[in-house]
Amino acid sequence: MTLQAQPPSALEIAPAGGRPRRAAWVMRLLWVGLGWACVLLGLIGMVLPLMPTTVFLLLAAWSFSRGSPRFHCWLTTHPHLGPPIRAWREHGAVSRQAKALAVVSLALSFGLAASMGAPVWALALCALCLSVVAAFLLTRPAPPRAR
Repeated sequence: MTLQAQPPSALEIAPAGGRPRRAAWVMRLLWVGLGWACVLLGLIGMVLPLMPTTVFLLLAAWSFSRGSPRFHCWLTTHPHLGPPIRAWREHGAVSRQAKALAVVSLALSFGLAASMGAPVWALALCALCLSVVAAFLLTRPAPPRAR
């Protein structure tokens, strides 16, 4: 059995002029749009206690890495938005402040569900999911201190 090279997909082929085909251009536009939507949601998460910030910034960096090297570089080197992204990429780390805020937000979410009269089965499922998320976050290391 011999291995045959697969033909490149339409997204990988660029005409002789160097301009990407329409499908590649559309995909880049979608990745950039998703990236900016995630940046916006991350910024909203900075002021709303129940919205995560870092998760959306990580998604934005991932999206930008596929759609725009320029925006990816901007986000990962940003003085305020970049450090949590770099800490996660380099060390799988979450800051103590982010962990505390996340756990408080998870507890508030459960409290909100309970105060709205959710059924017991829904509260049990909610508690299970939130506990798993909290356990995951709390077991992540803290980023090393800057020297």
